[in-house]
Amino acid sequence: MKTKWNRLRLILGGIIALALLTGVPIAAKAQDFPNKPITLYCGFAAGATTDAVARALAGGAEKLLGVPVVVENKVGGSSTVAAGFVATKRPDGYAIAAVSSGAVKRLPDLIKVSYDPMKDFTFIGQYSAYSAGLVVHVDSPIKTAEEFIAYAKAHPGLTYGSSGINSHQGISIQLLAQCKGLQLKEIPYTGGAESNTAMLGKHTDFLCGSGSHHPYIQQGKFRLLIVNQTDKRDPDYPNVPTLKELGCQDVSPDTLIVVGPKGIPDPVANKIADVFKKVADGDEFQSVLKRIKCGYVFKTREQLEKDMASEYEWFKEYHKKMGTKKSF
Repeated sequence: MKTKWNRLRLILGGIIALALLTGVPIAAKAQDFPNKPITLYCGFAAGATTDAVARALAGGAEKLLGVPVVVENKVGGSSTVAAGFVATKRPDGYAIAAVSSGAVKRLPDLIKVSYDPMKDFTFIGQYSAYSAGLVVHVDSPIKTAEEFIAYAKAHPGLTYGSSGINSHQGISIQLLAQCKGLQLKEIPYTGGAESNTAMLGKHTDFLCGSGSHHPYIQQGKFRLLIVNQTDKRDPDYPNVPTLKELGCQDVSPDTLIVVGPKGIPDPVANKIADVFKKVADGDEFQSVLKRIKCGYVFKTREQLEKDMASEYEWFKEYHKKMGTKKSF
């Protein structure tokens, strides 16, 4: 009997030691979470839309959690660098990342990434969506979506700026062109700032922005004709139709999501998700979204994981159908 008890103690001791060595948190650690600072790695540069949302989440969360939530910018690859970095971290909830959903559902099928988007993450939640839309210069004679379609049919080869080939915005325009039989020419830029500058200089005929175009609409320099990557009209522009209202398929929205390395215990992941949800529902966070013109599109952990899987497959099929060139 004594021998069996000693053997059991050795087995239990081995399990606990293995948990400590591999970084797998045990129940007591989950209950004590958090007891030190949390780092929220942001996949975009300071001052960017995603950075503003991440900092608003972090600022509210640290008040509720009682520990610092530090935002560290880990820039590159449209947030795939941050996603890959956090996937390697210890799964204890102290290292998480705010990234574009495109880093999970779209880009891994196009470029070489250091992670498996469906196997290497614990999904925490979704908290906002970029506000996408098709705009023309205010000097353009085109006033409505219908006029744009008619003009594009009569003038094949209209140019448009995007934030990169096979971006969410570019795919939206491809779907519009396929739907209405238009011949359009994409001019890829490195981001929204460059495509906006090109439009201001009238070097392109129109652009599809992901949010950075809104200040120019408000300043009276751009005219919004279509909102895309959404099922609803923008309440600030109630007369502007969605792409779906024009009878066209649209791409799922590019959103801000929070992920962590695979294996974060449910009690820890749920606590982070619940705190972020409380912050996101608050007036301070909502005012930030309004200021930077981002929509509040919340998804739970379970819903986000389910949707990322289905949208990942959609993009794979779309790229295959379009014969999209991959970089690996």
